[in-house]
Amino acid sequence: MPTYQSSDYISETIDTVINQTYPNWELLITDDASEDNTVEIIKKYSEKDARINLVSLYKNQGAAVARNNSLSRVKGRYVAFLDSDDLWLPDKLEKQLNFMKSKSSVFSFTCYETVDQDGNIKEVVDMLSKSRVGYDDMLKKKATMGCSTVIIDREKTGDFRFPNIRTGQDYALWLYILKKGIYADCLKEVLTKYRIRPNSISRNKFRKSLRQWEIYRDLEGLSWVKSAWCFLFYAYNAVFRK
Repeated sequence: MPTYQSSDYISETIDTVINQTYPNWELLITDDASEDNTVEIIKKYSEKDARINLVSLYKNQGAAVARNNSLSRVKGRYVAFLDSDDLWLPDKLEKQLNFMKSKSSVFSFTCYETVDQDGNIKEVVDMLSKSRVGYDDMLKKKATMGCSTVIIDREKTGDFRFPNIRTGQDYALWLYILKKGIYADCLKEVLTKYRIRPNSISRNKFRKSLRQWEIYRDLEGLSWVKSAWCFLFYAYNAVFRK
């Protein structure tokens, strides 16, 4: 979990981890130099629950650096991601891990609900008709993976890190993993609530489109023609995805 200025939501988010029906978890939080009382709130939780581990960065460096700091401290086989304003349903870990074991899955994600700042449901994102997603599917953005829904089996993928870009680092990581020939399996059940905040940089459509193009060209090394082809699919799905 990366955090930055998260005092309004962090308690509710941590509570959804503590309340999981699957108890064998460790919550690795990296705070990206928050200037509010986010760190103080987290420390109160970590003092009561040894499974909660906090590191604070000395200066703000972005979500990718914060995520990678936590990844460097991972000890478990499975890695799940949770942003500091999102929410897990109580049986999220238990259901998804059982799903992965039954499918011999390396990489899984689920449906999710989007909620507003007050937690009111805006829509259910059902993702896609396909139950399994590969590299080519992800290039064309035929699946919308909420970062907070993903679980990855590190034993099968090996260690990994997010590319150090300000936005879209989760999408770029999914491409990196799927490019190895790994597939992502979709558990078509809502197990996460994704909070939509109006001023979030991830909601800026122009920036998202520009970042998408940069990932195609700079990180994936696609030709201009293939990048344009994939971008057409991306744009279509962004407009018409339900």
